[in-house]
Amino acid sequence: MANYTKEDIFKELKDILIEELEINEADINMDANLFSDLDLDSIDAVDIAVRMQKFTDKKLSPEEFKKIKTVGDVVEATYGLIHK
Repeated sequence: MANYTKEDIFKELKDILIEELEINEADINMDANLFSDLDLDSIDAVDIAVRMQKFTDKKLSPEEFKKIKTVGDVVEATYGLIHK
């Protein structure tokens, strides 16, 4: 398994947000709220989780998934999974 950095994870997530969900790159930062700032819905959030799972080969638990509110939360949760 690759030893991804938080920067690697952020770049992958940013690519997903731009290419798949058509989010403006200028709006994407670690503090951006997925729902209020980026206007995503719960289905988009699940899609992100599935794509990040494919990227890392690890799965977020439902409890961890519910805590995710910002881009930074996704990065931290994903990073935590691959560095357990």
